[in-house]
Amino acid sequence: MKISCLFVVLFIFIFGSAAYPQDVAARYMSLEDVISIAREQSPDALAARHRYRGSYWQHRSYKAGYLPGLRLDATLPNLFRNISAVTLPDGTDVFVRRSQASSSATLSLNQRIGVTGGQIFMNTGLERIDLIREDGNRTSYLSNPLNIGITQPIFGYNPYKWERMIEPIRFQEARKRYVEDLETISLRANNLFFDLLLAQINIEINTLNLNNNDTLYQISLGRFSLGRIAENELLQMELNVLNSEARLEQSRIDYEAALFRFRSYMGIENVDAITLVLPNEKHQMIIPFEEALAQAMKNRSDILALERQQVQADSEVSRARSESRFNANLFAVYGLTQTAEKFSDVYIDPLDQQQLRVGVQVPILDWGVARGKVKLAESNRELINTNVQQSLIDFEQEIFLRVMEFNMLERQLLIASKADTIAEKRYEVSRQRYLIGRIDILELNIALEEKDRAKQSYLAALRNYWRGYYEMRRLTLYDFRSNQPIILNFEEINM
Repeated sequence: MKISCLFVVLFIFIFGSAAYPQDVAARYMSLEDVISIAREQSPDALAARHRYRGSYWQHRSYKAGYLPGLRLDATLPNLFRNISAVTLPDGTDVFVRRSQASSSATLSLNQRIGVTGGQIFMNTGLERIDLIREDGNRTSYLSNPLNIGITQPIFGYNPYKWERMIEPIRFQEARKRYVEDLETISLRANNLFFDLLLAQINIEINTLNLNNNDTLYQISLGRFSLGRIAENELLQMELNVLNSEARLEQSRIDYEAALFRFRSYMGIENVDAITLVLPNEKHQMIIPFEEALAQAMKNRSDILALERQQVQADSEVSRARSESRFNANLFAVYGLTQTAEKFSDVYIDPLDQQQLRVGVQVPILDWGVARGKVKLAESNRELINTNVQQSLIDFEQEIFLRVMEFNMLERQLLIASKADTIAEKRYEVSRQRYLIGRIDILELNIALEEKDRAKQSYLAALRNYWRGYYEMRRLTLYDFRSNQPIILNFEEINM
Protein backbone atom coordinates (compact mmCIF):
# COMPACT_ATOMS: atom_id res chain seq x y z
CA MET A 1 0.00 0.00 0.00
CA LYS A 2 1.37 3.43 -0.93
CA ILE A 3 2.56 5.69 1.83
CA SER A 4 0.21 8.50 0.71
CA CYS A 5 -2.81 6.23 1.14
CA LEU A 6 -1.57 5.19 4.57
CA PHE A 7 -1.29 8.85 5.54
CA VAL A 8 -4.83 9.56 4.47
CA VAL A 9 -6.23 6.61 6.40
CA LEU A 10 -4.26 7.45 9.53
CA PHE A 11 -5.21 11.08 9.28
CA ILE A 12 -8.94 10.48 8.92
CA PHE A 13 -9.28 7.84 11.62
CA ILE A 14 -6.63 8.88 14.13
CA PHE A 15 -6.11 12.61 13.79
CA GLY A 16 -9.77 13.30 13.04
CA SER A 17 -10.82 11.71 16.33
CA ALA A 18 -7.91 13.07 18.34
CA ALA A 19 -7.87 16.69 17.28
CA TYR A 20 -11.55 17.50 16.90
CA PRO A 21 -14.77 16.55 18.68
CA GLN A 22 -16.85 13.94 16.90
CA ASP A 23 -19.78 16.33 16.35
CA VAL A 24 -17.69 18.88 14.39
CA ALA A 25 -18.18 18.73 10.61
CA ALA A 26 -14.86 18.80 8.76
CA ARG A 27 -14.37 19.95 5.19
CA TYR A 28 -12.05 17.72 3.18
CA MET A 29 -9.97 19.55 0.61
CA SER A 30 -7.40 18.43 -1.95
CA LEU A 31 -4.57 20.55 -3.30
CA GLU A 32 -6.56 21.21 -6.48
CA ASP A 33 -9.54 22.39 -4.40
CA VAL A 34 -7.37 24.79 -2.43
CA ILE A 35 -5.75 26.27 -5.54
CA SER A 36 -9.09 26.66 -7.29
CA ILE A 37 -10.55 28.55 -4.33
CA ALA A 38 -7.46 30.76 -4.00
CA ARG A 39 -7.53 31.70 -7.69
CA GLU A 40 -11.15 32.72 -7.34
CA GLN A 41 -11.57 34.53 -4.01
CA SER A 42 -8.22 35.21 -2.34
CA PRO A 43 -7.18 38.88 -1.83
CA ASP A 44 -4.41 38.47 -4.40
CA ALA A 45 -6.90 37.11 -6.94
CA LEU A 46 -9.24 40.06 -6.46
CA ALA A 47 -6.35 42.54 -6.76
CA ALA A 48 -5.05 40.83 -9.93
CA ARG A 49 -8.52 40.87 -11.46
CA HIS A 50 -8.96 44.58 -10.82
CA ARG A 51 -5.48 45.34 -12.21
CA TYR A 52 -6.35 43.51 -15.40
CA ARG A 53 -9.71 45.26 -15.68
CA GLY A 54 -7.91 48.59 -15.39
CA SER A 55 -5.63 47.60 -18.28
CA TYR A 56 -8.63 46.39 -20.26
CA TRP A 57 -10.50 49.68 -19.95
CA GLN A 58 -7.34 51.61 -20.71
CA HIS A 59 -7.03 49.64 -23.95
CA ARG A 60 -10.71 50.24 -24.73
CA SER A 61 -10.17 53.98 -24.22
CA TYR A 62 -7.15 53.89 -26.54
CA LYS A 63 -9.16 52.19 -29.31
CA ALA A 64 -12.12 54.53 -28.80
CA GLY A 65 -9.79 57.50 -29.28
CA TYR A 66 -9.46 56.60 -32.97
CA LEU A 67 -13.21 56.58 -33.57
CA PRO A 68 -15.11 59.76 -34.52
CA GLY A 69 -15.97 61.84 -31.49
CA LEU A 70 -19.15 63.91 -31.28
CA ARG A 71 -19.34 66.72 -28.74
CA LEU A 72 -21.79 69.47 -27.85
CA ASP A 73 -20.58 72.71 -26.26
CA ALA A 74 -23.23 75.16 -25.13
CA THR A 75 -23.70 78.26 -23.01
CA LEU A 76 -27.33 78.67 -21.99
CA PRO A 77 -27.29 81.57 -21.24
CA ASN A 78 -24.55 84.09 -20.34
CA LEU A 79 -26.00 87.13 -18.58
CA PHE A 80 -24.14 90.21 -17.48
CA ARG A 81 -24.93 93.82 -16.55
CA ASN A 82 -22.15 96.33 -16.03
CA ILE A 83 -20.87 99.82 -16.68
CA SER A 84 -18.25 100.01 -19.39
CA ALA A 85 -16.47 102.69 -21.46
CA VAL A 86 -17.99 103.46 -24.88
CA THR A 87 -16.48 105.69 -27.60
CA LEU A 88 -18.99 108.12 -29.11
CA PRO A 89 -18.93 109.21 -32.78
CA ASP A 90 -17.20 112.47 -31.84
CA GLY A 91 -14.33 110.49 -30.31
CA THR A 92 -15.11 111.06 -26.65
CA ASP A 93 -15.33 108.18 -24.14
CA VAL A 94 -18.19 107.91 -21.73
CA PHE A 95 -19.32 105.28 -19.25
CA VAL A 96 -22.56 103.59 -20.16
CA ARG A 97 -24.61 101.02 -18.31
CA ARG A 98 -25.02 97.89 -20.44
CA SER A 99 -27.16 94.80 -20.06
CA GLN A 100 -26.67 91.81 -22.35
CA ALA A 101 -27.56 88.14 -22.60
CA SER A 102 -25.86 85.70 -24.93
CA SER A 103 -26.35 82.04 -25.76
CA SER A 104 -24.37 79.69 -27.97
CA ALA A 105 -24.24 76.03 -28.99
CA THR A 106 -21.68 74.16 -31.09
CA LEU A 107 -21.86 70.56 -32.26
CA SER A 108 -18.46 69.17 -33.27
CA LEU A 109 -17.33 65.95 -34.95
CA ASN A 110 -13.61 65.10 -34.64
CA GLN A 111 -11.51 62.31 -36.13
CA ARG A 112 -7.83 61.52 -35.54
CA ILE A 113 -5.57 60.71 -38.47
CA GLY A 114 -3.26 58.11 -37.02
CA VAL A 115 -0.97 57.86 -40.05
CA THR A 116 -0.10 61.56 -40.22
CA GLY A 117 -0.72 62.62 -36.62
CA GLY A 118 -3.30 65.23 -37.62
CA GLN A 119 -6.99 65.73 -36.98
CA ILE A 120 -9.98 66.62 -39.13
CA PHE A 121 -13.13 68.17 -37.76
CA MET A 122 -16.60 69.33 -38.70
CA ASN A 123 -18.83 71.57 -36.65
CA THR A 124 -21.99 73.59 -36.76
CA GLY A 125 -22.96 76.35 -34.37
CA LEU A 126 -25.42 79.06 -33.49
CA GLU A 127 -25.05 82.18 -31.34
CA ARG A 128 -27.66 84.63 -30.07
CA ILE A 129 -27.13 88.03 -28.46
CA ASP A 130 -29.88 90.00 -26.65
CA LEU A 131 -29.15 93.66 -25.89
CA ILE A 132 -31.45 94.77 -23.06
CA ARG A 133 -32.20 98.49 -23.52
CA GLU A 134 -34.74 100.95 -22.12
CA ASP A 135 -36.07 101.70 -25.59
CA GLY A 136 -36.56 98.04 -26.37
CA ASN A 137 -34.57 94.82 -26.60
CA ARG A 138 -32.53 94.00 -29.69
CA THR A 139 -31.74 90.47 -30.78
CA SER A 140 -29.23 89.22 -33.33
CA TYR A 141 -28.15 85.76 -34.49
CA LEU A 142 -24.92 84.36 -35.91
CA SER A 143 -24.94 80.94 -37.56
CA ASN A 144 -22.18 78.66 -38.79
CA PRO A 145 -24.11 75.99 -40.70
CA LEU A 146 -21.00 74.00 -41.53
CA ASN A 147 -17.28 74.28 -40.93
CA ILE A 148 -14.76 71.71 -42.18
CA GLY A 149 -11.15 71.91 -41.05
CA ILE A 150 -7.89 70.12 -40.51
CA THR A 151 -4.95 70.50 -38.16
CA GLN A 152 -1.78 68.79 -39.32
CA PRO A 153 1.78 68.92 -37.99
CA ILE A 154 4.40 68.85 -40.73
CA PHE A 155 7.73 67.13 -40.01
CA GLY A 156 6.69 66.92 -36.36
CA TYR A 157 6.53 64.09 -33.86
CA ASN A 158 3.55 61.79 -34.47
CA PRO A 159 2.35 60.47 -31.08
CA TYR A 160 -0.49 58.47 -32.68
CA LYS A 161 1.94 56.38 -34.73
CA TRP A 162 3.91 55.30 -31.67
CA GLU A 163 0.79 54.87 -29.55
CA ARG A 164 -0.58 52.39 -32.08
CA MET A 165 2.64 50.40 -31.77
CA ILE A 166 2.92 50.50 -27.97
CA GLU A 167 -0.65 50.09 -26.71
CA PRO A 168 -1.40 46.65 -28.28
CA ILE A 169 1.86 45.34 -26.77
CA ARG A 170 0.93 46.83 -23.40
CA PHE A 171 -2.49 45.16 -23.48
CA GLN A 172 -1.10 41.73 -24.41
CA GLU A 173 1.46 42.20 -21.64
CA ALA A 174 -1.37 42.89 -19.17
CA ARG A 175 -3.18 39.72 -20.25
CA LYS A 176 -0.13 37.54 -19.77
CA ARG A 177 0.68 39.23 -16.48
CA TYR A 178 -2.80 38.37 -15.22
CA VAL A 179 -2.20 34.70 -16.06
CA GLU A 180 1.15 34.93 -14.25
CA ASP A 181 -0.56 36.49 -11.24
CA LEU A 182 -2.95 33.55 -11.05
CA GLU A 183 -0.05 31.11 -11.25
CA THR A 184 1.69 33.05 -8.47
CA ILE A 185 -1.51 32.66 -6.44
CA SER A 186 -1.41 28.92 -7.13
CA LEU A 187 2.14 28.84 -5.84
CA ARG A 188 1.24 30.66 -2.63
CA ALA A 189 -1.85 28.48 -2.14
CA ASN A 190 0.41 25.44 -2.52
CA ASN A 191 2.67 26.77 0.26
CA LEU A 192 -0.28 27.46 2.57
CA PHE A 193 -1.72 24.02 1.80
CA PHE A 194 1.47 22.27 2.86
CA ASP A 195 1.91 24.56 5.88
CA LEU A 196 -1.48 23.46 7.19
CA LEU A 197 -1.01 19.85 6.09
CA LEU A 198 2.33 19.66 7.89
CA ALA A 199 0.75 21.16 11.02
CA GLN A 200 -2.04 18.57 10.90
CA ILE A 201 0.31 15.65 10.39
CA ASN A 202 2.56 16.92 13.17
CA ILE A 203 -0.41 16.63 15.51
CA GLU A 204 -0.99 13.11 14.22
CA ILE A 205 2.68 12.17 14.69
CA ASN A 206 2.93 13.70 18.14
CA THR A 207 -0.35 12.08 19.21
CA LEU A 208 0.92 8.66 18.12
CA ASN A 209 4.27 9.27 19.79
CA LEU A 210 2.59 10.31 23.03
CA ASN A 211 0.41 7.18 23.04
CA ASN A 212 3.39 4.95 22.32
CA ASN A 213 5.60 6.61 24.92
CA ASP A 214 2.85 6.45 27.53
CA THR A 215 2.37 2.72 26.81
CA LEU A 216 6.11 2.12 27.08
CA TYR A 217 6.25 4.13 30.30
CA GLN A 218 3.51 1.98 31.84
CA ILE A 219 5.43 -1.15 30.81
CA SER A 220 8.63 0.33 32.25
CA LEU A 221 6.89 0.93 35.58
CA GLY A 222 6.16 -2.79 35.80
CA ARG A 223 9.69 -3.71 34.82
CA PHE A 224 11.13 -1.28 37.36
CA SER A 225 8.98 -2.75 40.11
CA LEU A 226 10.41 -6.17 39.21
CA GLY A 227 13.94 -4.77 39.21
CA ARG A 228 14.52 -5.53 35.52
CA ILE A 229 15.47 -1.93 34.55
CA ALA A 230 17.37 0.80 36.32
CA GLU A 231 15.77 3.97 37.66
CA ASN A 232 17.51 6.20 35.10
CA GLU A 233 15.81 4.26 32.27
CA LEU A 234 12.43 4.71 33.95
CA LEU A 235 13.12 8.42 34.35
CA GLN A 236 14.09 8.63 30.68
CA MET A 237 10.77 7.04 29.71
CA GLU A 238 8.89 9.50 31.90
CA LEU A 239 10.84 12.34 30.30
CA ASN A 240 9.87 11.02 26.87
CA VAL A 241 6.21 11.19 27.87
CA LEU A 242 6.55 14.79 29.10
CA ASN A 243 8.42 15.82 25.96
CA SER A 244 5.76 14.21 23.79
CA GLU A 245 3.05 16.13 25.65
CA ALA A 246 4.96 19.39 25.16
CA ARG A 247 5.49 18.72 21.45
CA LEU A 248 1.82 17.86 21.01
CA GLU A 249 0.72 21.12 22.66
CA GLN A 250 3.15 23.10 20.50
CA SER A 251 1.95 21.32 17.35
CA ARG A 252 -1.62 22.31 18.23
CA ILE A 253 -0.56 25.95 18.57
CA ASP A 254 1.28 25.75 15.23
CA TYR A 255 -1.81 24.22 13.67
CA GLU A 256 -4.07 27.05 14.86
CA ALA A 257 -1.63 29.63 13.47
CA ALA A 258 -1.40 27.81 10.12
CA LEU A 259 -5.19 27.42 10.01
CA PHE A 260 -5.69 31.15 10.63
CA ARG A 261 -3.32 32.09 7.79
CA PHE A 262 -4.94 29.52 5.51
CA ARG A 263 -8.51 30.63 6.13
CA SER A 264 -7.60 34.32 5.97
CA TYR A 265 -5.98 33.99 2.56
CA MET A 266 -8.54 31.58 1.15
CA GLY A 267 -11.53 33.55 2.43
CA ILE A 268 -13.11 30.42 3.91
CA GLU A 269 -15.78 31.07 6.51
CA ASN A 270 -18.41 29.05 8.37
CA VAL A 271 -16.24 25.94 8.37
CA ASP A 272 -15.33 24.54 11.80
CA ALA A 273 -12.58 22.19 10.69
CA ILE A 274 -10.53 21.67 7.54
CA THR A 275 -8.96 18.33 6.67
CA LEU A 276 -6.41 18.30 3.85
CA VAL A 277 -5.77 15.23 1.72
CA LEU A 278 -2.26 14.38 0.57
CA PRO A 279 -1.85 14.92 -3.20
CA ASN A 280 -0.64 12.29 -5.61
CA GLU A 281 3.09 12.88 -5.81
CA LYS A 282 3.95 11.43 -9.22
CA HIS A 283 3.64 13.00 -12.65
CA GLN A 284 6.47 10.97 -14.19
CA MET A 285 7.54 13.71 -16.57
CA ILE A 286 10.87 15.23 -17.56
CA ILE A 287 10.71 18.75 -18.99
CA PRO A 288 13.18 19.46 -21.84
CA PHE A 289 14.97 22.78 -21.37
CA GLU A 290 14.54 23.80 -25.01
CA GLU A 291 10.79 23.31 -24.86
CA ALA A 292 10.48 25.16 -21.54
CA LEU A 293 12.54 28.08 -22.89
CA ALA A 294 10.52 28.24 -26.11
CA GLN A 295 7.22 28.31 -24.20
CA ALA A 296 8.53 30.94 -21.77
CA MET A 297 9.74 33.17 -24.62
CA LYS A 298 6.35 32.79 -26.29
CA ASN A 299 4.06 33.21 -23.28
CA ARG A 300 5.72 35.33 -20.60
CA SER A 301 4.80 38.99 -20.11
CA ASP A 302 8.45 39.82 -19.40
CA ILE A 303 9.32 39.30 -23.06
CA LEU A 304 6.56 41.68 -24.17
CA ALA A 305 7.66 44.19 -21.51
CA LEU A 306 11.19 44.17 -22.94
CA GLU A 307 9.83 44.68 -26.46
CA ARG A 308 7.63 47.55 -25.25
CA GLN A 309 10.58 49.23 -23.55
CA GLN A 310 12.54 49.16 -26.79
CA VAL A 311 9.66 50.67 -28.79
CA GLN A 312 9.19 53.38 -26.15
CA ALA A 313 12.91 54.18 -26.34
CA ASP A 314 12.64 54.53 -30.14
CA SER A 315 9.64 56.80 -29.61
CA GLU A 316 11.60 59.12 -27.31
CA VAL A 317 14.45 59.33 -29.85
CA SER A 318 11.94 60.23 -32.56
CA ARG A 319 10.42 62.92 -30.31
CA ALA A 320 13.79 64.45 -29.51
CA ARG A 321 14.84 64.54 -33.17
CA SER A 322 11.52 66.08 -34.25
CA GLU A 323 11.79 68.84 -31.66
CA SER A 324 15.35 69.66 -32.73
CA ARG A 325 14.64 70.49 -36.37
CA PHE A 326 12.37 72.60 -38.57
CA ASN A 327 8.68 72.11 -37.78
CA ALA A 328 5.48 73.49 -39.21
CA ASN A 329 1.81 73.22 -38.32
CA LEU A 330 -1.03 73.55 -40.79
CA PHE A 331 -4.49 74.76 -39.80
CA ALA A 332 -7.16 75.18 -42.47
CA VAL A 333 -10.92 75.77 -42.23
CA TYR A 334 -13.63 76.26 -44.82
CA GLY A 335 -17.18 76.99 -43.82
CA LEU A 336 -20.38 78.99 -44.12
CA THR A 337 -21.71 81.77 -41.93
CA GLN A 338 -24.61 84.23 -41.75
CA THR A 339 -26.05 86.79 -39.38
CA ALA A 340 -29.60 88.12 -39.01
CA GLU A 341 -31.91 89.71 -36.50
CA LYS A 342 -34.49 86.94 -36.92
CA PHE A 343 -33.91 83.26 -36.43
CA SER A 344 -35.84 82.45 -39.62
CA ASP A 345 -33.32 84.47 -41.67
CA VAL A 346 -30.06 83.31 -40.11
CA TYR A 347 -29.68 80.25 -42.41
CA ILE A 348 -30.71 82.03 -45.65
CA ASP A 349 -27.97 82.61 -48.24
CA PRO A 350 -25.00 81.88 -45.95
CA LEU A 351 -21.68 83.42 -46.85
CA ASP A 352 -18.49 81.42 -47.17
CA GLN A 353 -15.54 81.85 -44.84
CA GLN A 354 -11.99 80.49 -45.01
CA GLN A 355 -9.00 80.42 -42.77
CA LEU A 356 -5.51 79.12 -43.50
CA ARG A 357 -2.68 79.32 -41.03
CA VAL A 358 0.79 77.79 -41.27
CA GLY A 359 2.91 78.08 -38.19
CA VAL A 360 6.66 77.63 -38.54
CA GLN A 361 9.18 76.79 -35.83
CA VAL A 362 12.84 77.08 -36.85
CA PRO A 363 15.59 76.53 -34.25
CA ILE A 364 18.36 79.04 -34.91
CA LEU A 365 20.48 79.14 -31.79
CA ASP A 366 19.89 77.03 -28.70
CA TRP A 367 23.50 76.44 -27.59
CA GLY A 368 23.24 72.69 -28.14
CA VAL A 369 20.10 72.09 -26.02
CA ALA A 370 18.22 70.22 -28.77
CA ARG A 371 21.31 68.21 -29.76
CA GLY A 372 21.84 67.30 -26.11
CA LYS A 373 18.26 66.01 -25.83
CA VAL A 374 18.76 63.86 -28.92
CA LYS A 375 22.00 62.41 -27.58
CA LEU A 376 20.38 61.78 -24.20
CA ALA A 377 17.46 59.93 -25.82
CA GLU A 378 19.84 57.88 -27.96
CA SER A 379 21.97 57.07 -24.93
CA ASN A 380 18.89 55.95 -22.99
CA ARG A 381 17.88 53.77 -25.92
CA GLU A 382 21.27 52.08 -25.98
CA LEU A 383 21.07 51.56 -22.22
CA ILE A 384 17.64 49.98 -22.55
CA ASN A 385 18.85 47.74 -25.39
CA THR A 386 21.77 46.62 -23.23
CA ASN A 387 19.47 45.93 -20.27
CA VAL A 388 17.13 44.00 -22.54
CA GLN A 389 19.93 41.77 -23.77
CA GLN A 390 21.10 41.14 -20.21
CA SER A 391 17.54 40.46 -19.07
CA LEU A 392 17.14 37.87 -21.82
CA ILE A 393 20.33 36.14 -20.69
CA ASP A 394 19.16 36.15 -17.07
CA PHE A 395 15.74 34.95 -18.18
CA GLU A 396 17.23 31.99 -20.03
CA GLN A 397 19.48 31.17 -17.08
CA GLU A 398 16.54 31.18 -14.67
CA ILE A 399 14.57 28.81 -16.91
CA PHE A 400 17.57 26.50 -17.18
CA LEU A 401 18.10 26.31 -13.42
CA ARG A 402 14.39 25.81 -12.67
CA VAL A 403 14.09 23.04 -15.24
CA MET A 404 17.17 21.24 -13.93
CA GLU A 405 15.87 21.57 -10.37
CA PHE A 406 12.40 20.29 -11.25
CA ASN A 407 13.72 17.29 -13.15
CA MET A 408 15.55 16.17 -9.98
CA LEU A 409 12.60 16.66 -7.62
CA GLU A 410 10.79 13.45 -8.52
CA ARG A 411 13.91 11.38 -7.82
CA GLN A 412 14.39 13.16 -4.50
CA LEU A 413 10.74 12.50 -3.63
CA LEU A 414 11.14 8.80 -4.39
CA ILE A 415 14.21 8.60 -2.14
CA ALA A 416 12.42 10.46 0.67
CA SER A 417 9.41 8.14 0.37
CA LYS A 418 11.56 5.01 0.65
CA ALA A 419 13.48 6.50 3.59
CA ASP A 420 10.20 7.25 5.35
CA THR A 421 8.98 3.69 4.86
CA ILE A 422 12.27 2.23 6.13
CA ALA A 423 12.32 4.56 9.15
CA GLU A 424 8.75 3.54 10.04
CA LYS A 425 9.69 -0.16 9.88
CA ARG A 426 12.90 0.39 11.84
CA TYR A 427 11.06 2.18 14.64
CA GLU A 428 8.46 -0.57 14.87
CA VAL A 429 11.21 -3.22 15.01
CA SER A 430 13.08 -1.22 17.67
CA ARG A 431 9.90 -0.81 19.67
CA GLN A 432 9.23 -4.54 19.63
CA ARG A 433 12.85 -5.30 20.58
CA TYR A 434 12.62 -2.84 23.47
CA LEU A 435 9.48 -4.56 24.70
CA ILE A 436 11.34 -7.88 24.93
CA GLY A 437 14.38 -6.20 26.47
CA ARG A 438 16.81 -6.63 23.57
CA ILE A 439 17.74 -2.89 23.27
CA ASP A 440 17.89 0.00 25.69
CA ILE A 441 15.96 3.26 25.71
CA LEU A 442 18.69 5.22 23.89
CA GLU A 443 18.43 3.10 20.76
CA LEU A 444 14.64 3.37 20.85
CA ASN A 445 14.85 7.16 21.13
CA ILE A 446 17.23 7.28 18.16
CA ALA A 447 14.82 5.20 16.08
CA LEU A 448 11.94 7.49 17.09
CA GLU A 449 13.85 10.64 16.14
CA GLU A 450 14.89 9.18 12.80
CA LYS A 451 11.30 8.13 12.09
CA ASP A 452 10.01 11.64 12.74
CA ARG A 453 12.87 13.17 10.77
CA ALA A 454 12.22 10.89 7.79
CA LYS A 455 8.54 11.79 7.88
CA GLN A 456 9.38 15.49 7.86
CA SER A 457 11.86 14.97 5.01
CA TYR A 458 9.24 13.16 2.95
CA LEU A 459 6.69 15.93 3.46
CA ALA A 460 9.34 18.54 2.58
CA ALA A 461 10.21 16.64 -0.61
CA LEU A 462 6.50 16.38 -1.50
CA ARG A 463 6.08 20.08 -0.88
CA ASN A 464 9.13 20.95 -3.00
CA TYR A 465 7.87 18.74 -5.82
CA TRP A 466 4.53 20.49 -6.08
CA ARG A 467 6.07 23.90 -5.56
CA GLY A 468 8.45 23.13 -8.43
CA TYR A 469 5.55 22.06 -10.62
CA TYR A 470 3.60 25.28 -10.07
CA GLU A 471 6.81 27.30 -10.38
CA MET A 472 7.34 25.81 -13.85
CA ARG A 473 3.77 26.74 -14.76
CA ARG A 474 4.37 30.30 -13.62
CA LEU A 475 7.68 30.61 -15.47
CA THR A 476 6.43 29.23 -18.78
CA LEU A 477 2.64 29.76 -18.66
CA TYR A 478 2.46 26.23 -20.00
CA ASP A 479 0.93 23.10 -18.47
CA PHE A 480 3.32 20.24 -19.17
CA ARG A 481 0.84 17.68 -17.81
CA SER A 482 -1.72 18.45 -20.53
CA ASN A 483 0.86 19.77 -23.01
CA GLN A 484 -0.97 23.01 -23.75
CA PRO A 485 -0.60 26.72 -22.91
CA ILE A 486 -2.47 28.09 -19.93
CA ILE A 487 -5.41 29.97 -21.41
CA LEU A 488 -8.10 32.00 -19.65
CA ASN A 489 -11.53 33.16 -20.76
CA PHE A 490 -10.93 36.91 -20.63
CA GLU A 491 -14.46 37.73 -21.76
CA GLU A 492 -15.77 36.66 -18.35
CA ILE A 493 -13.23 38.87 -16.59
CA ASN A 494 -14.11 41.99 -18.60
CA MET A 495 -17.71 42.05 -17.37
